[in-house]
Amino acid sequence: MTAKGLLAKKDLPSLLREAEGETAGLRRVLGPLNLITLGIGAIIGAGIFVLTGQAAADYAGPAIVLSFVLSGIGCTFAGLCYAEFASLIPIAGSAYTYGYATLGEIFAWIIGWDLMLEYAFGAATVASGWSGYFQSLLADFHIFIPPQWADTPGARLVYYKGNWSELDTVRAALASAGINPASLPHVTATFNLVAFLVICLVTAILVIGIQESAVVNTSIVITKVVVVLMFIGFAAAFVLKHPAVAAANWHPFIPPNTGKFGEFGWSGIARGSAVIFFAYIGFDAVSTTAQEARNPQKDMPIGIIGSLLICTVLYIAVAGLLTAVVPYAALNVPDPVAIGIDATGVRWGSILVKMGAVAGLTSVLLVMLLGQSRVAFTMSRDGLLPRWAATIHRRFRTPWLTSIVVGAAVATFAATIPIGDLATLVNIGTLLAFVIVCAGVWVLRVTRPDLPRPFRTPLVPLVPILGIAISLFMMVSLPVVTWYRLIIWLLIGLCVYWTYGVRHSQVAGEMNASDRLGGLLSADVCLLALGLFLLISGFTFTRALDFSVIERGIVIAWGAIVTLMAAWNYSTDRRRRPGSV
Repeated sequence: MTAKGLLAKKDLPSLLREAEGETAGLRRVLGPLNLITLGIGAIIGAGIFVLTGQAAADYAGPAIVLSFVLSGIGCTFAGLCYAEFASLIPIAGSAYTYGYATLGEIFAWIIGWDLMLEYAFGAATVASGWSGYFQSLLADFHIFIPPQWADTPGARLVYYKGNWSELDTVRAALASAGINPASLPHVTATFNLVAFLVICLVTAILVIGIQESAVVNTSIVITKVVVVLMFIGFAAAFVLKHPAVAAANWHPFIPPNTGKFGEFGWSGIARGSAVIFFAYIGFDAVSTTAQEARNPQKDMPIGIIGSLLICTVLYIAVAGLLTAVVPYAALNVPDPVAIGIDATGVRWGSILVKMGAVAGLTSVLLVMLLGQSRVAFTMSRDGLLPRWAATIHRRFRTPWLTSIVVGAAVATFAATIPIGDLATLVNIGTLLAFVIVCAGVWVLRVTRPDLPRPFRTPLVPLVPILGIAISLFMMVSLPVVTWYRLIIWLLIGLCVYWTYGVRHSQVAGEMNASDRLGGLLSADVCLLALGLFLLISGFTFTRALDFSVIERGIVIAWGAIVTLMAAWNYSTDRRRRPGSV
């Protein structure tokens, strides 16, 4: 596509008309309390109940507290930028819409495709964690899911201390106890049925309607916040009574680096901040519901910043107390907070914590799937995705087809892909969206200083620059293979854009016929180049980077399809030129 088409922007008057309901059909029913609880519902979940322990055990040790501080600072800068956009452009679509208004269509597509990665794979990751806590809770009541239906295909499970656990998570404990894993009952899982069913349930709630979803979410959020505060209270009381235990567990506060980047030391703090950043994606999900807020100019900044500040304080408190009552090396388990409660001697608290974790992770699923369907709804309305994705249900007034399709895909991911593989892409995708949003605020302040801004990000350009810098720093801290997977995902997205989006874009449709045809021919050439690059990558780079056979096969197959499609489109479009035979 020509530069004119690639950088075409959606004009702000059009966006504001949509926000007023002239071209959209979503109901405005959410107030500031709903928005804050929606953000808390997404933020408090995997971060506290799952990732805190794993990040402390593998990367940062007790200094995981500093990792949360670094992530919280980065999120604060990004949150201030999101708040300005959300009040200025109060329309569904989150960073996608903001990018379309300030940077142009190609950047909007990249952000939208990136958000699909963030929300879909993030929801699948949380569903896997939800499955682990739910099964642990059932085990406390002597109810067990058949192990072959309790995890993703290929997972090796052993029966240890009355529970079926992944071998990798208990291998160290078995070694210290002198137990040979082969001597224990073991089985290989085939399908995570629990994760599949919970995604189906949450999808049904979203199809029924946003008001019902918000009411359910508010109730869940109150429950899990109470449970988190209970843990903080019990753990703080334990630390005050046993200061020597806390001092021993916190020493050394920053474990020495093992000689490998990201394994403890200061680089481990950076890697830990990038890993637990997954837990902060909730506040930007709030901005995807702007068209359903009663007073978005006032309420969106309150919802975003309020939920972010509350959750950051809770994160730091839980992380510090958790590593005080339990040695950090023992926290690489699916339920670290429950382990922490057990260490305080409050045994009955373990059940309450697991119930809170189940509630918390449920609300995270609700917000992530909500955000995913709303982004797809907005992109479809702009012509970048098929029209059916913007279909509104007559009774429920929700994008029901999008919710069902997204839910089916996420349920399949959660049931068949290991949680570690799912989580690797989510963080870098989230950070990329933050970088673009921070840049967008800065660009819009320079290009459109005249726009009325109900909420203004302070200290521009300092705040956007700091948001960009911290986000990029955390991206660099992630493994190299994560970068390559992100690049492959974005290239596949560009293939979709140059195949469908440029031919149906409403903004590009306003160009004259000659410019539009020239743009289509340019898109065909770009598509052909991308297809060939994917083919070459599938046979070379992906093998060198230890991609799985399935991943390499997908890249090669997609590259072949795209190459053939690009050649066909170019031939067809060229015949449409005046004077062509």
